[in-house]
Amino acid sequence: MDIDVLGALDVRENGISITPTAAKPRQVLALLALHADQTVPVAALIEELWGQQPPRSARTTLQTYILQLRALIATALANGGDTSRSPKEVLVTLPGGYLLCGGGGRSDVREFERLSGLGYRAMDVGDHPGGARLLREALALWSGSAFADVQGGVQLDMEIRRLEETRLCALDQRIEADLRLGRHRELLAELTVLVSRYRTHENLHGQFMLALHRSGRRGEALDVYQRLRTTLVRELGIEPSAALRRLQRSILMTGPERPLESTETPKRRLAQVG
Repeated sequence: MDIDVLGALDVRENGISITPTAAKPRQVLALLALHADQTVPVAALIEELWGQQPPRSARTTLQTYILQLRALIATALANGGDTSRSPKEVLVTLPGGYLLCGGGGRSDVREFERLSGLGYRAMDVGDHPGGARLLREALALWSGSAFADVQGGVQLDMEIRRLEETRLCALDQRIEADLRLGRHRELLAELTVLVSRYRTHENLHGQFMLALHRSGRRGEALDVYQRLRTTLVRELGIEPSAALRRLQRSILMTGPERPLESTETPKRRLAQVG
């Protein structure tokens, strides 16, 4: 079974889609697919579908959705010529929940986690070219927001936030790797978009400041800090972090005669311009 959730939901058995078109069965499949090979409790599925006030018929209706998914699985197995398994062996009923058997197929989430984990380890040992490459490969698995075409409930919304945070962490580290490799000018266009999208994300703003500064655009780097500070104070009632303030002071203290093409770059979080 091949499972894609980092964008539109696409679940295939024997290369044939088992993704339903109806909204609530899609929610059920989405949660099962994200946790493939793990039991998803009935209570979690009911909460996903109906929140804290499920109808009395919730369990019966959920069973109907499971039957609809098994019908799609049966079609995929038959069209793929797979007679070794039944739909009930692919979508298994267990005490208290259901389990979707991935069967060792491809999962974009698991591949993202594998590649990003390798990228983080490469960064930790100073292999910045390897880290940049691995993290770029991991991020390329995303074709949009997770579950972009699924109407999420409580459970999926929580998972979407978690996945988005893992994406941002990988993006943060890939940009850091590129900064360490001297690719500051190449990052400017991307960072312009990112700081506009994530208006209070301090590390992205710090990376943008550093990229601008190393590209000879010191004044613009300081403007980025001021805009972020204004946003943080107005919207969250907080000042920029100590690390970001140190970065601003470092840029202020760096005169025009000082070389900008330094090979030094920030640590894992924000650091001095150096």
